Amino acid sequence: MNPTIELMNARSSTRAYDPAPLSDAEKQAILHATMRAPTAGNLMLYSIIEIEDQALKDRLAVTCDHQPFIARAPWVLIFVADYQKWIDLFAVSGVDRLPGVTHRRAPGPGDLLLACSDALIAAQNAVIAAESLGIGSCYIGDVLEQAEEHAELLGLPNHTLPVAMLCFGRPAKPRRRTPHYEKHVVHKDGYRRLSAEELREASDELAQLHAPRGFRPGIQNIGQDVYERKYAAGFTHELNRSVAVWLERWQTPEG
Repeated sequence: MNPTIELMNARSSTRAYDPAPLSDAEKQAILHATMRAPTAGNLMLYSIIEIEDQALKDRLAVTCDHQPFIARAPWVLIFVADYQKWIDLFAVSGVDRLPGVTHRRAPGPGDLLLACSDALIAAQNAVIAAESLGIGSCYIGDVLEQAEEHAELLGLPNHTLPVAMLCFGRPAKPRRRTPHYEKHVVHKDGYRRLSAEELREASDELAQLHAPRGFRPGIQNIGQDVYERKYAAGFTHELNRSVAVWLERWQTPEG
């Protein structure tokens, strides 16, 4: 196994940080690697917000599902799917004078998915670059929630969406590699739905990975556990409500 794959294999989310700050050189190395990520049409449909203000970190620790470790992370980056910068450039570039252009459309859901892909690919480059420097990281998807407050806190215009937040810091204690389920993940030449027998087999194996000490009272299997704890949980309802808000903002035409 080569060193890069070994690094990726050993990486796990870090939520307990040594308080020592990252050096400027380390930050620049991570950001440089981040922006070497593939990007749709070389448009770099993302922006990165570096969170330095402690009061803002403290607030994000509350709004992002009450996770105090966010406030203690030495370095926090928010990856924003961003078409606003291109919409603004179109406005000053005179695209209205092009043949056949009667109005400038708002970005649509396809534009959003491309921008989210750009942002997340860049974020993962940051994760691997940081890991190579001995710096741990943790993704925070909860930044998608509380749309109205996060838009205001971060000064986000309509054609942007905070697709992920990353916390960075040197691990304060040894990390345990999170087990991942690999069977039935790769399909050949097309998607194949699993049979009932395969689903029961996957359920048993996932239970051994994620709930080796058993389930909470009233829960009988991993399907029930994930449904109650994740899929039907209150935070998931808030996530879907907020994403609907982000989508409406994204597709709102310029005034």
